[in-house]
Amino acid sequence: MVGKIPDDKVNLRFIMVSGKTAEFLFTPNDTAADIVRKIYNNWPENWNDDTLKDSETLRLIYQGRFLHTNISISALQLPLGRTTVMHLVARERLPEPSSNDSLRKPKNSESRCCPSRCCTLL
Repeated sequence: MVGKIPDDKVNLRFIMVSGKTAEFLFTPNDTAADIVRKIYNNWPENWNDDTLKDSETLRLIYQGRFLHTNISISALQLPLGRTTVMHLVARERLPEPSSNDSLRKPKNSESRCCPSRCCTLL
């Protein structure tokens, strides 16, 4: 656990699938690739049963989404001087971005059950 968090840094608390946690400090310019590299190079002792062959298999999950390697802490708008929780998993590849737009119906007047008719039941 980190003591006082500097105002120019973000404290990230990582939770493994096993439930083990660890915290690290990062700057706003650090990317997801920088983050996983730092975690891998400073692997917590209590995570030894979860060792990996390289940092390339570590993936970050924030707010239910996998983070791609080039996204920065500042792009995520994480609050400086505070702790943010992320999940950390070992996974070879990220899932492809999905396009659910075709599954969603457009929101317009035609999507209502009764487009332009109103009725009152007594």
